[in-house]
Amino acid sequence: MVETMTWAAMDVHARSTYAAAVDAVSGELSRARFGGEVEPVVEWLAGLAAPVHAVYEAGPTGFGLYRYLVEHGVECRVVAPGLVPSRPGDRIKTDRRDARKLALLLAGGLLEPIWVPSPEYEAARDLVRAREDARLDRMRDRHRLSKFCLRHGRRMPTSSWTVVRRRWLGEQRFEFAAQQQAFDTYVHAVDLVDARIGQLERAIRETAEQQPWRELVARLRCLRGVDRLTALALVAEIGDFDRFQKAEELMAFVGLVPSERSSGERRRQGSITKVGNSHVRRLLVESAWHARRRPKVGYELARRQRGQDAIVVERAWRCQQRLYQRWQRMAGRGKPQQKIVVACARELAGFVWAIATEQPLRSS
Repeated sequence: MVETMTWAAMDVHARSTYAAAVDAVSGELSRARFGGEVEPVVEWLAGLAAPVHAVYEAGPTGFGLYRYLVEHGVECRVVAPGLVPSRPGDRIKTDRRDARKLALLLAGGLLEPIWVPSPEYEAARDLVRAREDARLDRMRDRHRLSKFCLRHGRRMPTSSWTVVRRRWLGEQRFEFAAQQQAFDTYVHAVDLVDARIGQLERAIRETAEQQPWRELVARLRCLRGVDRLTALALVAEIGDFDRFQKAEELMAFVGLVPSERSSGERRRQGSITKVGNSHVRRLLVESAWHARRRPKVGYELARRQRGQDAIVVERAWRCQQRLYQRWQRMAGRGKPQQKIVVACARELAGFVWAIATEQPLRSS
């Protein structure tokens, strides 16, 4: 039987940290406030009744405090802010109250910790998120440029951003110098973000060929619609696939399961929950659009599957068939494509889990 124990929680900010600790035996509450340094936090925790169990909410400061505490022998957990229980009538929120609430919830076993990535995984995650940010920047820059041209009666050729369109943009001239300067600035911004995305994608290709994710990325690329960029993003964002005991847990983790409000014998399901990692959810939905075409192994997909385990290749083929059948069934019932692709993305998440964990997938 443990004679002493302390539950400690911290509300972490860039320049300050508020801490609260509850003694498991006496119930005594201790409070402290620190600056932005982590060393005083460790010293304060070391003075509490051992063993100390610490927790704090994930935030913009990252996982530096977690790694520092673990390195110094303090058991620490990180929780997602959105999963911290809160009372509907609680209208007062301060750092001191947040730290105390976290400590009491931790003592009551009401906090579910998140998976903390290793520095290697976090570096790969930063790379794929930088590419995602650049993609959003390119979309905005292209939108500004196209609307500028439209306001001045210039309709762009072709329906996509091709070499033909870029050549047309380079030939445009405006009457006033101010307009020409604005137009050139918009074009230059698009060129810069295109170059930035190219550099990031080259770095992603190089990273995907390195350990520890080289083999897993190669297996995931056997799926149609999942190439190197998507595969590395899934591995870096999800991390340890083994923490999901079954495929449905991964589906729920990325927010692709239906919401539900059931009571008694009445069951009501709504739209998907959209909880968890939105980047992974978007990638799965993008890849699931390939399910609208008949199952096929083209030259590029066959090249990606070459040399892979026969079980992985067979599972990838089964994924194509299952997603296509799901698409056809739902389309035959008149479902809109947006709902169909989300349902296929949920199925795709199950196959990703099965390939990553090398576990059998239940048939439906």
